[in-house]
Amino acid sequence: MSIHDRYRLSAVINARGTYTPLGVSRSSDGVAEAVAQALPEFFVMAELGDRASETIAQVTGAQAGAVVHCTAAGITLAVAATMAGSDPRRIASLPDATDMHNRVVMPACHVVDYGHSNLQAIRLSGAQVDLAGDENRCTLEDLEAELDGPDVCCLVLVSSRLTSGPPIDLVAAIRAAHRRGVPAIIDGAAQFPRVADLLATGADLVLISGQKYLASPTAGLIAGTWPLVQAVRAQEKGIGRGMKPTKEAVIGVIAALEEWQALDRMKWEADELAKVTAFAEAAARIPGVTATVVPDPTGLQVSRVVLKVPDAQDVATQLEAGSPSIYVMTDRVADDQLVLELVPLTKDEIDVILARLWSLLT
Repeated sequence: MSIHDRYRLSAVINARGTYTPLGVSRSSDGVAEAVAQALPEFFVMAELGDRASETIAQVTGAQAGAVVHCTAAGITLAVAATMAGSDPRRIASLPDATDMHNRVVMPACHVVDYGHSNLQAIRLSGAQVDLAGDENRCTLEDLEAELDGPDVCCLVLVSSRLTSGPPIDLVAAIRAAHRRGVPAIIDGAAQFPRVADLLATGADLVLISGQKYLASPTAGLIAGTWPLVQAVRAQEKGIGRGMKPTKEAVIGVIAALEEWQALDRMKWEADELAKVTAFAEAAARIPGVTATVVPDPTGLQVSRVVLKVPDAQDVATQLEAGSPSIYVMTDRVADDQLVLELVPLTKDEIDVILARLWSLLT
């Protein structure tokens, strides 16, 4: 009996990408085995954290790393670390940050809703947020004007296809912060394959989701400078207590990182592009359908398929209503476009999607 049948759950084909409401991703058999081995065992958690830090540093090129419950928790704890450092008194005071530098500067066009706003994740630390520019544009001058204000604890930037407005020069923004002695944090939740590029911007901390393209158990990875990573870990004595990772999550992250390090990246990228291209060619044979392969706008090494179909919203609704439920990206339905990401899908699942599209559209 499948896990879905056992607990009376809907079977799902996820062509929507690393989407939290659908369970995000699929872990490999190796990661699942490592997690299963960890569950019945005891560990010195600080020691396990040290091993995770070493592995994150080795894979990403950062000085150190930490595992937290998720990337949303990582935002809160990273900001807390810039305010409280490793000072036990300050850590115990949060989220009361009244005697600390507690202003976070952030581009207004980098405000993103992941299911909750990243502004709320910042404010949970006790910090206040000063937005630079507006939701359509933020210039370097806008950022510098906010960075020149009093009590700035950090600059927070987001690397995501969900941001709005023209791209911000992350390197220039971080240099502007560093000229003022202000640390910079990049939230790159879905950007694990680009983590080295994000660190190369000079960011002091880069926040990555473990359960997205790394396909670990639910976890947030923080990579960055040694002092700030230690300050993040120190928050477990304060507000980070409720955001700590489990033993199985840490072991799963280490196993997933080891698998990633052993992966032939060029072959992986070529195989994924071939999968997407073959799907687009097959979908384009359906009468009335136009299929286009598009790269990720942030430079992530993932391509997606854009299908232009009649009445895209109705097609998406019917795909979800079927069995198994098929989920696709629907942010372009106003233009009669559906977007599909195929990274975790098998050939059999892709065949099911094509068959369903043929049925609905012909």
